[in-house]
Amino acid sequence: MIILNGGSSSGKTGIVRCLQAELPEQWLAFGCDSFVDALPARMRTSDDGIVFAADGGVSVGTEFRELEEAWTEGIVAMARAGAKIVVDEVFLGGAASQQRWLKALGDLPVLWVGVRCDSAVASGREVARGDRTPGMAAAQAELVHEGVSYDLEVDTTRTEAPACARTIAAHVV
Repeated sequence: MIILNGGSSSGKTGIVRCLQAELPEQWLAFGCDSFVDALPARMRTSDDGIVFAADGGVSVGTEFRELEEAWTEGIVAMARAGAKIVVDEVFLGGAASQQRWLKALGDLPVLWVGVRCDSAVASGREVARGDRTPGMAAAQAELVHEGVSYDLEVDTTRTEAPACARTIAAHVV
C-alpha cells in the first residue's frame, strides 16, 4: 500500500492518477473524497457526520468515525487479499489519523508519503476547482502533517504531479 497525506488541493489526486500510470502493476485508488461522496447526504450536514464550516474548517462526528473505520478496514482487507492500493488521505487529526490507519494495517507494509504544498498555491488551486469550501486548503496545509511520520515527502508547490509520482514510484518495492 501507498498512503498519501496532504491538505485539500495539495495535488494528491493528480499524483495518484500519475502513479497508476507510472507503476508497472495495477494499483487501485481510494480517497477520502470518494468516502465522503459515498456518505448519505444527511451525513454531510450533521454533527454526527461531516460538517464543512464557512471558514474552511472541517469537523467530523461519531457516526462518521464509525463508517470511516469500516471503510479503512475494507481497504486493508483488499490489500491483505493481494490488491495493490494507493490511498489519497487528509489527516485532519494529524498523528491521531495516522494512528487509526496503523491500527488497521497491523504488519501490512506501507509507503507513507507526505504531499506538501504552499498554502497560497493550494488556495489558488482551491479557487480554480470551485468545488471546495474557501479556506479549506489554507486551514489544512500544515495541520494534516502535525506529528505524522513519513517515508517520503513531495512538494507540489513547484513540482508537477508526474514528477512527484516518479519520485514515489522509485521508492515502491
